[in-house]
Amino acid sequence: MTVNRQILLTETPQGKLAESHFKFFEGKVPEAKDGELLVRTKLISLDAANRAWMQGATYRSAVEAGTVMAGGSVSEVVEAKAPGFAKGDLVFTDTGWQDYAAVPAKSAQKLPKMEPLSHLLSVYGIAGLTAYFGLLEVGKPKAGDTVVVSAAAGSVGTIVGQIAKIKGCTVIGIAGGTAKCKLLTDELGFDAAIDYKAEPVGKALRKAAPKGIDVYFDNVGGDILEAVLFGMNNFGRIACCGAVSQYDGAAPAHGPRGIPGLIVVKRITMQGFIVTDFMDKHERALAELQGWVAAGKIKVKEDIMEGLENTPKALIGLLAGDNVGKRMVKVS
Repeated sequence: MTVNRQILLTETPQGKLAESHFKFFEGKVPEAKDGELLVRTKLISLDAANRAWMQGATYRSAVEAGTVMAGGSVSEVVEAKAPGFAKGDLVFTDTGWQDYAAVPAKSAQKLPKMEPLSHLLSVYGIAGLTAYFGLLEVGKPKAGDTVVVSAAAGSVGTIVGQIAKIKGCTVIGIAGGTAKCKLLTDELGFDAAIDYKAEPVGKALRKAAPKGIDVYFDNVGGDILEAVLFGMNNFGRIACCGAVSQYDGAAPAHGPRGIPGLIVVKRITMQGFIVTDFMDKHERALAELQGWVAAGKIKVKEDIMEGLENTPKALIGLLAGDNVGKRMVKVS
């Protein structure tokens, strides 16, 4: 424990993210101060939001050039200088992309030990909780509703669609590529899947949802949000989770048309959220998710890459949509 391998963001990307925006660095292992934990990173969570953090402050501060790339992880406590934690505990915390980090104990969430460990980042982590709260607390689906989810083959979308099916809804997923669409319908139980790379989304939605859309779980924004807006029913609900279409590369030429006109005419509720808005309901959500997984009602899709040095490549690939389910990097 003498070297701390790190991935640094060397410059703020102005266009598409590239591996040249990062560099590998060997630093010193930090020391934990009073109130802190020294942790060893095991699994790094990769999310489209990582790219948004490079553009400026969001629900967290921006990632500055020359610093360790930020990111949450499942980590093991090496040394605890705070009450309530002990060596060997598993925690979720923002370690960044590195082997070791000294983090405030108050920012670390203690985790249960389970196999596979990866489920702590996927279905029982931020991905699963985001899907659960965004759909049920914001989208408020009712049995018989038609639910549409974009980025449906991603870490959140795969779980959103399966929960909507559990709740008795007709579920339509939007994803890129034949293989992803086939996975949604054949393996995960979606009623229909639209390949946005192969056909106009608006036209496909009119065919797949002839009675209109009651709930839309939006992970992408942009043109797909616009297409769904025109198909929404009166008093429909839109849960705004992310806008991955706008994170990497040039800004879109215009925002989605239909705002606010369609929202007014159709009396649509459109609400943004982040998972921490609902942490007072965390235990209930975990219990339900665990029950559904145990019963086989949710199939967990994970995409695990090996090696800290591959983290930049893994994020760039995620932004290009080459993952299915939750992407993470196994560090140790």
